[in-house]
Amino acid sequence: MELELKQRIARARSSSGDALRTLLHDENEEVLAAVLTNPALTETDVCILLERLELTPSLLGAIAQHPSWKKNEGVRLRLARHPHCPRRVALNLLRQLFLFDLVEVSLLPSTPGEIRRVAEEIVLQRLPQLPVGQKLTLARRGTARVAGGILAEGHPQAALLALNNPFLNEAQILRVLARTGVREHVVIAIAKHPRWSQEYNIRTALIRHPATPLAAVMRFLPDITMRDLHELSAAAALPENLRMYIRREVARRAGTNESCQSVER
Repeated sequence: MELELKQRIARARSSSGDALRTLLHDENEEVLAAVLTNPALTETDVCILLERLELTPSLLGAIAQHPSWKKNEGVRLRLARHPHCPRRVALNLLRQLFLFDLVEVSLLPSTPGEIRRVAEEIVLQRLPQLPVGQKLTLARRGTARVAGGILAEGHPQAALLALNNPFLNEAQILRVLARTGVREHVVIAIAKHPRWSQEYNIRTALIRHPATPLAAVMRFLPDITMRDLHELSAAAALPENLRMYIRREVARRAGTNESCQSVER
């Protein structure tokens, strides 16, 4: 067995073509380390090797240190998203990735959580400088945080696309509504959206928001709990005319309950 391993290691150092590519799938780390020293190894071969999710940090670190391979975009991407890539190496590589490679890293479940979050942050930092076309693509394809960032930024067309992003969630929309300076057309778009305007927490946030159209607020009030209505009616931050409508809704329900009790008696 030891002789066979030595032979595989020797072949890993000197093979080429299909013979070398077969060794990319070897299960022994010593063989794979020998493959990395083979002068016939190409960047395409390295990319194939990096698709193996069980590679060790030491092998990944050796690939990252190679002066030629680390210049290849495909190699950098696969290293950055690899679950066992050393943290320092992965974080350094993220700064070198193209925009949509960062999006890919942030969306892959196999990418470590911290690396996904940093990739998202880099995308969000680049948002103000991006051309409209890239913003529209990000609005459709980005993560929940990225879609939320685009929604908060307020580009009309991109905001509408972000609201339909399959990754967008309630928490991101609530963060947008809580931000100071969010644009009125964004608030209106949320209030009109067939999905998000049905979410209870978003409805209560919209009722509190000064940019929400009164017609939308009136549509939401019948579905708000009495407890929340009492809290809203006492909120000094709300305009007096809105609090008046809320008090009327409270009184209407109280009157309805009294009528029902009278009939029962």
